[in-house]
Amino acid sequence: MNKREDINLKINIGGVLLKNPVMTASGTFAAGREYSEYIDLNKLGAVVVKGIAAEPWPGNPPPRIAETYGGMLNSIGLENLGVEHFIKEDLPFLRGFDTKIVVNIIGRTIEEYCQVAERLQDADIDLVELNISCPNLKEGGVAFGTSPFNVAQVTREVKKHLKQPLIVKLSPNVADIVEIAKAAESEGADSLSMINTLLGMAIDINRKKPILANITGGLSGPAIKPIALRMVYQTSKAVSIPIIGMGGITNGEDGIEFIMAGATGIAVGTANFINPQATMDVLGGLLDYCEKYNVKDIMDIRGII
Repeated sequence: MNKREDINLKINIGGVLLKNPVMTASGTFAAGREYSEYIDLNKLGAVVVKGIAAEPWPGNPPPRIAETYGGMLNSIGLENLGVEHFIKEDLPFLRGFDTKIVVNIIGRTIEEYCQVAERLQDADIDLVELNISCPNLKEGGVAFGTSPFNVAQVTREVKKHLKQPLIVKLSPNVADIVEIAKAAESEGADSLSMINTLLGMAIDINRKKPILANITGGLSGPAIKPIALRMVYQTSKAVSIPIIGMGGITNGEDGIEFIMAGATGIAVGTANFINPQATMDVLGGLLDYCEKYNVKDIMDIRGII
């Protein structure tokens, strides 16, 4: 049986070496300050911060969160304080930890995406994640994320403004996820992250109104895991760049499933709201599995399904 200290969990995303596959999912972790009271951020493979725009975004009106069976709906609308605030206030905090930093960027137009990318190209960050898939926006995200032509176009343009490797975060709200993935890869994506939330809604039958002020929102949590697994599996067979799998990961077994389906990295999102130590539970579960089944290198089981 392996000793835990001899198990290799290191992974490579776009030429950046992570100490293990476990990272946070953008939108659920902000800059990590609130979670640093519960977990050691040094143990994470990477912190993926909340979506950042060129200028502050106010987000959608409340109510913006609704619990559902097996998950939650959110219609936050990518509220954020903008890239300047991130560089000045959040980045110094994150650089105090021995973990990789991934910045998720957002925009309503290609020009807005490029403005954020250009501002970040000389910042002390490790990777950039391009969010083209948030279903809460009436413009920008949906248009880019659901059309192969637009995915290729925004990937190509943003890539021109970056020095860091580029991860493209894919929307599941499409007819053919593989076609979308290939479009991103063809224009220089160094990695893919998938999946983002599925579009859904909830109704308050007593008030006879939608629960969310925006009517629809993004469904996340364990309910979407089978869909996420299927999409990671399909996509991993069609592209040659690494995939960061996410969607309903709450423990180590979930993480192992995604890796076996073809993911190189895994991201924990909604589970953080229920259990602030979820990322550490997932990391421990990966080690438990490798120890139990004598897996010396986590990448030995990647894509074995």
